[in-house]
Amino acid sequence: MEKKTKILNYINVFRGLAILLIIMGHVMQFGENSSLAHIINCEIICGGTALFIFISGFLFQHLSYKFEYKNYLSKKWTNVIMPYLFTAIPGLLFCFICPTLYKNAFDGLNIFAQIPILLSIGRVHNVPTWFIPMIVIFFVFSWVLLKLEKKGILYKLLPLLLLITVILPRGSAEYQDTIGLSYLAKYWIFAKYILLGFVHFASLYVLGMYCSANKHIIDKFYDKRLILWILMLGVSTLDIYLQYKYQYSNYTVSKTFLTLLVLGYLKHYDDFILSHKKTNAVLDFIAKYSFGIFFVHWYWLFIYDQIFHIQGVIPLEDVANIFFVLGLVFVRFIAVALLSIFSLFIVKAVLLKLNKEINTRKFIGI
Repeated sequence: MEKKTKILNYINVFRGLAILLIIMGHVMQFGENSSLAHIINCEIICGGTALFIFISGFLFQHLSYKFEYKNYLSKKWTNVIMPYLFTAIPGLLFCFICPTLYKNAFDGLNIFAQIPILLSIGRVHNVPTWFIPMIVIFFVFSWVLLKLEKKGILYKLLPLLLLITVILPRGSAEYQDTIGLSYLAKYWIFAKYILLGFVHFASLYVLGMYCSANKHIIDKFYDKRLILWILMLGVSTLDIYLQYKYQYSNYTVSKTFLTLLVLGYLKHYDDFILSHKKTNAVLDFIAKYSFGIFFVHWYWLFIYDQIFHIQGVIPLEDVANIFFVLGLVFVRFIAVALLSIFSLFIVKAVLLKLNKEINTRKFIGI
């Protein structure tokens, strides 16, 4: 029987790949909104949050044998909330120094009132970190999930949760949606986005727990990979059509199939990856830096766009320049990823220089 404490290399590698997909979804978008090129592009690269949440559920169940609620919350405060608060500083400064450029929806409100508001919703001062208040809901109800699992109820709810994911899209919470509204109305838009995200992604978290509790099923994902490929491509095609015709999109469904595929491939080739030490070392490095990268990459994207005068999504004037545009977004991806890693490396080195005994995870997530 597999020991619970065994480090799962395939999950570690998966974590690194997941953060790369999340960065791609933020920096590699191109084409005009509602254009077919943009829709296809987003279908491929967006929705990486689903993978991250699946991994969170998987690791939660994998370590649940030593679960103690107060201790669990204490560790989440140290390893998740504290680095979130520390890495929020640049975003808060951007919000206060250049509010219009940085699209601070709460500009004009007293700064000391803004700070708790921004930190509680995440999406304004550091767009990807709406994930943090959302995942905190899972932390708070962690004991309920384990209680339902022990009673044999949780995984029976999975089909219903997956159905909810299909019929309840994440919605949106963009700066332009808040123009002209009261501060309370603006806050509700972002808070609702977090609550909808929790309901929308609950299936991925529970699916991660299910796969962790039944690790043998991961081998079946590889055995049935052809079916999963067909389902993923079929759902992606349908999603592209629905978004092009009716402005409806739900990247999570196709990314659920992608999650199962990647998990199946990584577990099947785990020994092969481990045998190639240099490759595994690179993937392990990215995985170790993944949480830190998640926290800081949006800042580097903002700085990069200001330097090169890019307004978020790189336009695609015609199909003829597709390769040029692909080159531009790829360069932006590499630049943002490397700058994120380099800055984290420097900050970690400085913190350790100040105090060799310091736990840098408390500050930058690594």
